[in-house]
Amino acid sequence: MPKAVVVIPARMASTRYPGKPKALIAGVPMIERVWRIAKAVPSADRVIIATDDEGLKSFCEGFGAEVAMTSPDCLTGTDRVAEVAAKLPEYDIVFNLQGDAVLTPPHVIEALLKTMKEEPEAPMATPIVHLKDEALESFLEKKRTGSTTGTTVVFDLKGYAMYFSKLVIPNVRDKKDFDGEPPIYRHIGLYAYRPDVLATFASLPEGRFERAERLEYLRLLENGIRIRCVEVDMQGRTMASVDNFEDIAVVEDLIAKEGELL
Repeated sequence: MPKAVVVIPARMASTRYPGKPKALIAGVPMIERVWRIAKAVPSADRVIIATDDEGLKSFCEGFGAEVAMTSPDCLTGTDRVAEVAAKLPEYDIVFNLQGDAVLTPPHVIEALLKTMKEEPEAPMATPIVHLKDEALESFLEKKRTGSTTGTTVVFDLKGYAMYFSKLVIPNVRDKKDFDGEPPIYRHIGLYAYRPDVLATFASLPEGRFERAERLEYLRLLENGIRIRCVEVDMQGRTMASVDNFEDIAVVEDLIAKEGELL
């Protein structure tokens, strides 16, 4: 049976929010919240926090986490995850769970790991949501105002991505052409990789379409690496992460409204 490891990259020296991993969200440190989410995923065989900060390492070990030290030269969280994965040849699947993704439902991660374990031919996987009813109308309205928040994806009959865009794709000319909701799917930025794909990704230069759309995973499609799209149901949960201090209040409001994930 394939084995999966979840790696959580975290750094204290964020330029936008120094010390972010230790920030309290409804009384619980951010990095501990994300670690708890990963530990609640049934198909995750191991969970590791990756950091270059000795103080954060001790802090995380204090609540029971396994921690791997990485090079301070890692430019991105993906680079940090790739460095850890390179030292774990016994794992067939590597999941990158960003250390600020505090409202990631465990069942979404589980859906990706389950797909990767059942489909060994899949190089990597990412979740998507079929936009319907009010969620679709709200998304379209934001796009009409010029918002760059939210990415859509089109995929082939086997579930592999053909393209991702900050524009709404496909361009549905007439909703009456469809019996139900039109095929507009929103992408969720979570990824499960085969180790070799993760290593390749970290070594590839920026792509043309990546530069145009500001979407780094287009680099993979441009280099012929297939991305398996896994449709998920958010089950009434709202995804959110913490980029700066102001986002903490937003996340805490969502927790108050929707309840704790665990």
